[in-house]
Amino acid sequence: MNWLSKFLTGIHKRTVWTLVFFTGAASAQGLLEKPDVERGRVIATQVCAACHGVDGNIASEVYPKLAGQHADYLYKQLVDYKVAAGASKSARSNLIMAGFAAALSEQDAKNVSAYFASQKSTPGFAHDREKVALGQKIWRGGIADKGVPACAACHGPTGAGIPTQYPHLAGQAQAYTIAQMQAFQEGSRSNSIQMQTIAARLSAAEIQAVADYIAGLR
Repeated sequence: MNWLSKFLTGIHKRTVWTLVFFTGAASAQGLLEKPDVERGRVIATQVCAACHGVDGNIASEVYPKLAGQHADYLYKQLVDYKVAAGASKSARSNLIMAGFAAALSEQDAKNVSAYFASQKSTPGFAHDREKVALGQKIWRGGIADKGVPACAACHGPTGAGIPTQYPHLAGQAQAYTIAQMQAFQEGSRSNSIQMQTIAARLSAAEIQAVADYIAGLR
């Protein structure tokens, strides 16, 4: 087990009891009709901040930037970390996130999703000018001979996305985007057949280029 795995496992053990407390409190109070952003802030501060930052703006590219992401999309991802009834595995595979998601009530999953959605995303930056040029070409026009559609067709010209179905990508960490595209290729992330198909048609260099372009989108 490397240092990162030990660190994350430690976080998981320390915070699962906090999550149990939140879930129990939600059950006692009954489900809310609307997401409680303040309650989401408390959960984010106590549970999520170590990896995602208090406001969803991460310091490490290993973790996704959650600030400004669509609440419905965030909620769906939390659901996808759980094994659905009748399924043999979850649609998204991540041991640490599976533990967090399982400990959250449905209401608190909505609360914390609404909180991160309400936060302002800080700008990201591209790393390689040559890669950005290729990334921009794929983002705007796709790759016709590979059957790869333009990323902008679903995620928008500026990476704003569409709630639930297509995430907000502008400014997302390059390393995280690359990791997710690889997960789609390998099948460890299977909650979007569309993205699995697209990722399978892209080379490593093309994925890196698109990820770098995304990081600098505003």
